[in-house]
Amino acid sequence: MPIVQIELLEGRTIEQKRALVAKVTEAVTSSLGVSPDAVRIILRDMARENFAHAGKLYADK
Repeated sequence: MPIVQIELLEGRTIEQKRALVAKVTEAVTSSLGVSPDAVRIILRDMARENFAHAGKLYADK
């Protein structure tokens, strides 16, 4: 049973998340030869204040 974890900055719509999990499921099933029922996906929304790049918080950009 493949488990995929995806970290995202908050702000994506439910429609975007639906499209993402559909395409990730398709990629996992075709590359690993498992059924869609075997695929688990965990989406984690992260506040911009909890992510930094090049020494700056995304909340400050």
